[in-house]
Amino acid sequence: MDRALLEGALDRAPLNDDGRSGAVLERVVLADGSRVVVKRFDPTVDLVMRLSGDSTGREVELVRRGVLDGLPPTVLHPVIDAWYDDDGRGVLMMRDLGEAVLTWKSVVGRDQARTMFAAIADLHVAFLGSAPNGLTPLDVLLGLFEPQRIQPYAGRSITDYALRGWEYWPEVAPGEVGERVLALAQDTAPLTAACRALPSTLLHGDLATVNMALEPNRPGCLTLIDWGLVAAGPAEFDIGRLLAGCAQLFGPVGRDASATIVARLDGLVALQREVAGPTYDDAAMRVGLLAGICWLGWNKALDIVEHPDPAVRERERAALPWWLRQAELALETGLV
Repeated sequence: MDRALLEGALDRAPLNDDGRSGAVLERVVLADGSRVVVKRFDPTVDLVMRLSGDSTGREVELVRRGVLDGLPPTVLHPVIDAWYDDDGRGVLMMRDLGEAVLTWKSVVGRDQARTMFAAIADLHVAFLGSAPNGLTPLDVLLGLFEPQRIQPYAGRSITDYALRGWEYWPEVAPGEVGERVLALAQDTAPLTAACRALPSTLLHGDLATVNMALEPNRPGCLTLIDWGLVAAGPAEFDIGRLLAGCAQLFGPVGRDASATIVARLDGLVALQREVAGPTYDDAAMRVGLLAGICWLGWNKALDIVEHPDPAVRERERAALPWWLRQAELALETGLV
């Protein structure tokens, strides 16, 4: 196995976990001068592992079972090898994607957005109705930020942010729809039931731009990293999560050259409708968007109230009515 290559490594250096889960990452220079990234799964420091009930590294098992071998040609992963150490904890060795990995400051252009959404649609079609077993339970994924679930982990930055954000929610989203969103965020069981009633596929589970790479030598392809929350559920959850967390990083994607966040959100939904083709379903998309705001509404509330940049505060305040309207439409479907 390639783990033997680590024994003769010339250099090791820690890498920042841009997803802020606490994952242990390091860049390693092997004896032949090539560079790899090594990820070690340790639930004592990786909060997402603990919240999702992952004790050894679910992503390692995913690789060892060959699930990622079934990805469509437009969706890539960087894993070279995966194994369990003597203590039973997982290790991944991955290609070093370098600057191809997007950051929280990367701006996604129109053509890049189309590549992303088309590849994601290919992923969902490839596994439609045939997602494997042994993934993150859907109720665990949808309830990852339920206040009662994260309260025992208070004191970690992301946990405290989420708890504080949900406390702000009634202030920034008063009214019946806001109240119903908060109720679903506090108890995601009805949302889980609605998602289970929809067609199921393989979900990345944490579809964010920081978990993506656009490699210059692999045009038309999207490389996805961090598969630790992979689950089986409706494709629209992946899209709702992406828009809830990252819509602000996309430039205009439609004919409208407006840079407003609402125009970007409308354009991204239209792009999803286009690339999904016959599998697109309005009701399912509304449920996916509702799931997205129930997952990350705390982050939006936190930005509206606390972000040091007034432009960000105004952007998120301007976007919130759009999200509440999508939630209202989802609730009107009767699925939730």
